[in-house]
Amino acid sequence: MKHGAKAGRLWASAETPPLLDPGPVAGHPRVVVRETVCRSVLNQSSISDYSLNCYTGCTNECVYCYARFMQRFHPHAEPWGEFVDVKVNAVETLRRQLRRARPGDVFMSSACDGWQPIEASRRLTRGCCELLLESGFSVNVLTKSELVMRDFDLFAGRNGRIGVTITTLDDRLSRLWEPGASSVAARCRIVAEARRAGLRTGIMFAPLLPFLSDTTESLETMFECAADLAVDDLWVDALNPRPKVWSSVSDLLRREFPELHEPYRRVLFNEGARAVYRAEVRNRVTAAAARFKLQDRLTGCF
Repeated sequence: MKHGAKAGRLWASAETPPLLDPGPVAGHPRVVVRETVCRSVLNQSSISDYSLNCYTGCTNECVYCYARFMQRFHPHAEPWGEFVDVKVNAVETLRRQLRRARPGDVFMSSACDGWQPIEASRRLTRGCCELLLESGFSVNVLTKSELVMRDFDLFAGRNGRIGVTITTLDDRLSRLWEPGASSVAARCRIVAEARRAGLRTGIMFAPLLPFLSDTTESLETMFECAADLAVDDLWVDALNPRPKVWSSVSDLLRREFPELHEPYRRVLFNEGARAVYRAEVRNRVTAAAARFKLQDRLTGCF
């Protein structure tokens, strides 16, 4: 395949400083892990009724990660992608909050991947999902990790959705832009297995990478994949110039795609060029959805 082929309040109250450093994540030797105690874990959000994050920081190392802005509130000496703070009392805190919280939709997770590698041993996201589903909340998952398949048993017969984020179907591009995430094939397998288990499914094609994964060819390939997987819900979003994102994107472009550095700068920061770009891509998305008869499943498109 060719290369062409309103954030809410995430933490309701401050957390305590890190308590200790248990060492790196298995398979991620550069990652520093610290344990923290949180006062709140289920928080109101404009993305959904609530959002829930058991970790601060994420080892998916996505170049375009919008959650990098969290470093303003939780400063770390390590670069984004090389630290994880573990909210060790997340399950206990959620249990306390659920005594008063009104059931609603919970987005898992808004500022990290709840199923990143450290979750395999810590099991905090699983514990929180179990409490939420037992308490009548709807849990809407969005992940890039095949570890989520471990927890399908919790969702059986409950109100929830298993969603994955796919930026591109090009494996080389994926390894460059999201090196710590599960492979594209693994993410497609998550959707297939979730559907086989009778669970509602979703795919978010985002962020579309300008001039790399937003072409007609690439979009048609992505929507064909979604049709083959018989996904229930689809969302599409463009790459946005969120705080602290441009420096990491710029570094990758200079290294791997120097000819795209200025075009990216233009569509991200030139208001007129960005408006034209977004309209053109939106038209290509609409056409691809129509071609594969997915218009009614496309519930969100920038």
